[in-house]
Amino acid sequence: MTGGVEEEMANMGAETARSGTQRVSNRSILVLCLVFFCAMIGMAYAAVPLYTLFCRVTGYNGTTQRVEQYSDVILDKTINVTFDANTSNGLNWDFQPVDRKVTPKIGETVQVTFKATNRSPVATTGTAVFNVTPMEAGAYFNKVECFCFTETTLQPGETLEMPVVFFIDPDIATARETKSIHTLTLSYTFYPAKTEKPVASLPVKTESGESKL
Repeated sequence: MTGGVEEEMANMGAETARSGTQRVSNRSILVLCLVFFCAMIGMAYAAVPLYTLFCRVTGYNGTTQRVEQYSDVILDKTINVTFDANTSNGLNWDFQPVDRKVTPKIGETVQVTFKATNRSPVATTGTAVFNVTPMEAGAYFNKVECFCFTETTLQPGETLEMPVVFFIDPDIATARETKSIHTLTLSYTFYPAKTEKPVASLPVKTESGESKL
């Protein structure tokens, strides 16, 4: 009789141990799943700025380089640089390059101007992005000053001139993938800034004198 009770108690202890181990295992799996989920969210948020940083550093996808100093080498060879300006839907601006084309020497520092006019009846804010074509030339287009990636606010009817100071890296003339390129195009596109808030509609009075939105 005593042996049977001891055996039953031993079985119950083993079952309890297995149950406890199972609970620990389930908790571990849950914690790992939560950690993985949080990591994936963090990677998703980081993907865009990391990709942007990668493009700025490498010139990938026609992204130009941002530098702090001018070129100290100027070649006795010129290159054509044309300019393009666009606005996306939702931003009622007239945006265009003042200078349509320049032909500087490679390595020479040049300043050109873009102009934007707010055609809407309210103040609006936009942010410009850019690229260079052919895309292989993006790494050799060095901007010393530009208005890209910064929020620009224009009042109703306001016009703003925005300078861009740049030079073409002399290495473009010897690199295998770019030495045959004779014309570059710098293109800007203005988008509504993310901080823009929708403007509420003004109430309109009906014939009965009631106001409605």
